[in-house]
Amino acid sequence: MKYEGVSAFEGVSFDLDEGDFLCIVGENGSGKSTLIKGLLGLKQYSSGSIVFNGVKQREIGYLPQQTPAQKDFPATVKEVVISGCLNRNGLTPFYSKNSKKRASEMMSLMKIEDLSDKSYRGLSGGQQQRVLLARALCATEKLLLLDEPVSGLDPMVTAEMYEAIRSLNREKGVTVIMVSHDIHNALHCGNKMLHMAQGRYFFGTKEEYKKIPEFKAMAGGCLSDE
Repeated sequence: MKYEGVSAFEGVSFDLDEGDFLCIVGENGSGKSTLIKGLLGLKQYSSGSIVFNGVKQREIGYLPQQTPAQKDFPATVKEVVISGCLNRNGLTPFYSKNSKKRASEMMSLMKIEDLSDKSYRGLSGGQQQRVLLARALCATEKLLLLDEPVSGLDPMVTAEMYEAIRSLNREKGVTVIMVSHDIHNALHCGNKMLHMAQGRYFFGTKEEYKKIPEFKAMAGGCLSDE
């Protein structure tokens, strides 16, 4: 796959079953975020193919890395969350009763219903991430793509966020693909791993991943899900 005319990565191949939790880890600049954008159709790939079985691209929930400008977005929490229903509405410019009901349910699921009328830009980093996760869930019941969902959060909020994501996967059956620099928690959350490095890739179960010496060395010896 190419990005701005330069090859971002080559030879990456993986397949997932419904209910899997794939963690994408590896070096900075190895193409992790570019891969996510390719899955979303935001970046064109120069070769190969991406096949979704039973999931349309408009049914994928996406939680991107936030920019400073996005963190200062002037809207209420409920306005941000319900915007995740836009693709489900088709060409209709107004939110349906079902969309409003789903937004309310996702806020309840993420335990942010009491923040509904609050300004998004006035929230803490952890609260904002929960809002964005609720927004992503408005778009899907099947597949979530998460790009560094705990970036910049303190340890306690990070743990809460990981637990919320694991619960969606294990209790709600949502398939998750998550980019992370945190290999320890990636192994704790996921059942499959994709390690992207310059000229070297691995895809398999987390048990297989932990047995490969070169990746254990890259991880600084933290290949444990304990």
